[in-house]
Amino acid sequence: MNHSFDYKQTIVARGDLAMSPGKLAAQVAHASVGTILHPENNQAKIMSWFHEGFRKIVLKVESEKEILDLRDKCEVEGISYFVVTDFGITELNQNTITCIGIGPDLNKVIDKITGRIKLWR
Repeated sequence: MNHSFDYKQTIVARGDLAMSPGKLAAQVAHASVGTILHPENNQAKIMSWFHEGFRKIVLKVESEKEILDLRDKCEVEGISYFVVTDFGITELNQNTITCIGIGPDLNKVIDKITGRIKLWR
């Protein structure tokens, strides 16, 4: 079966933090939900994305600066985003920026921001 997807959400996480798999999963979930619940997000885009199967792509960068640069690009382009800052209860120091959720939006819009970032593997 071949699916056509027009929308996606990307979550870009920091690989330099050496988070456990469970911690990473929680941070990625925070980014996804935070972006969807952000009051400035476009509900029509969210519904289109949801009806396509709410595709998410997880990518990796190696620094806080890269996350903040992505945030700045989203602001310039008018793309919805949510930056996750950890509470510092388990593995990380309080206020550590762990990841950013971007979108959902059209693939071509998201790719302008994250198209050159490698997949998390």
